[in-house]
Amino acid sequence: MENQNPTPKLSKRQAKQSRGFARHGRIRVQTKASAIWGILFKILGLVLGATVAVSGIAIADLSNTIKANGIVLSGAHKISEKDLAGPINMLLVGSDTRAGQGEGYGNETSVLADVIILLHVSADRKHATALSFPRDLLVPWPACPSTSIPPGPGYLPQSLGQINATIANGGPGCTLLTVEALTGLKIPYLAMIDFKGVIEMSNAIGGVEVCVTKPIHDSYTYLNLAAGKHVLQGKDALKFLRTRHGVGDGSDLSRISNQQVFLTSLVRKVKSAGVLGNPIYLYSLASAAARNMKLSESLTNVNVMVAMAGALKNVELDKMTFLQVPSRGGLPAPYSGRVAPIYETANLIFEKLQKDEPIVLAEANGGQGAVIDPTSSPSPSPSVSASPNPSALPTGILGTTADTKTCSN
Repeated sequence: MENQNPTPKLSKRQAKQSRGFARHGRIRVQTKASAIWGILFKILGLVLGATVAVSGIAIADLSNTIKANGIVLSGAHKISEKDLAGPINMLLVGSDTRAGQGEGYGNETSVLADVIILLHVSADRKHATALSFPRDLLVPWPACPSTSIPPGPGYLPQSLGQINATIANGGPGCTLLTVEALTGLKIPYLAMIDFKGVIEMSNAIGGVEVCVTKPIHDSYTYLNLAAGKHVLQGKDALKFLRTRHGVGDGSDLSRISNQQVFLTSLVRKVKSAGVLGNPIYLYSLASAAARNMKLSESLTNVNVMVAMAGALKNVELDKMTFLQVPSRGGLPAPYSGRVAPIYETANLIFEKLQKDEPIVLAEANGGQGAVIDPTSSPSPSPSVSASPNPSALPTGILGTTADTKTCSN
C-alpha cells in the first residue's frame, strides 16, 4: 500500500542548506585534521597525567629513602618551612669511612670527619658563608649521646681533642654538637657524605672545572693532573677534594684552600646554569643526595630541601664567602702536627655569624694551597681615597668569594 504522507521533494538549494543545520543550531562537521588533533590532545593529556602520577610516586619514594637514612640529632626540635624564614645554619660532614666504599681506598677501619663545613645563609638571603674547620683542630668536646642500639650511657666531655675524631665518639651528631659549642650557634641541619656520595654528586652535576697552576702528582690519592684546566667528576673529583700532599705545604690547611677551588667553581656553575631555579635539575640532585648522603631528620622533608636551595638562589656570587677557622700550628708534644684556633680572630667570625652579620674578607686570597687565577679578569681596584670597609675581617684570614676564580697551587 502506498504511503499516505509522502516526503515532499526538496530543491537542490534547500537540500544544500539543510545539510549543515540541526533543529537547535549548527552541526559541527569534524574534518580529518581536527580528528587527529583531538587524538593528539587526548594522548598529551594522558602523558601529562601519567607524568604527574609518576613524579608523585618518585617524590614519595625519594622522601622514604631520605627518612630511612635520617640522622637523629640530640635535643633537635622539629623544623617546619616557617623556620626557614630566618637565618639558616647547616653542617656538612665528609666522612672518610672505607666501609661499603669498594676497592681502592685502603683498609683503614677508623671513621673520621675529614671535611667539616658550616654553611650560614643570612635571613635577608643576601649573604652566605661557608666556614671550614681544619680536621686537626684541637677544641673542647661536649658530652655526646650514645649512638648504640639499645642506647648506652653516652660519652663524657673532653677538655681537648681533635675535632675530626668526634664522629667516632657519637657519630656526626657529636661533631655538630662540638661545632655548636665552639661557635655559639644553633645548627638544626646536618648532612653527611662519604666517598661514594662525592663521586655520585659530582656525576649528577656533570663535572666541575678546576684550574691547576703546577702539575699535581699525589701518590696517596693517586691524583695526577697536568697544569691547566680540567673538568673533574667521579673518582677524579674525589681525588682532587682529598689531596693535600699534592698542593701547598701538604697540610690540611692547604687542602681546604684546594677544596675551595672546586667548591667556588661548583657554585659558579650551579648559578650560571640556573640549577637552583630548575625543579627538574633540583630533583636530580636531591635524588642523588638521597641515595648517597645521610641527612638529619630536620632535612628529610623534600619541601624543606627545596626551600633551602631557594634560599641560595638570589645570593650574589661576590656575597658568598668561603673561609677557614683561623688557626696556628707549632704546638708542643703531644699535640705536634695539630693546630689550635686563633680565638682572637676566630671569635670575630663566630660573633658575626651569631648576629647574622655579613662576613666580609679584607681581601680575597687563594689561601695556602691556591692562588688567584692569573688568567681571570682582575677585579676593579678600589679608589685610593676610599676608606676600608669597617665591617671587613682583619687581614690575613684565609678565604675567597665565589666570584673569584682561584687555581690549585
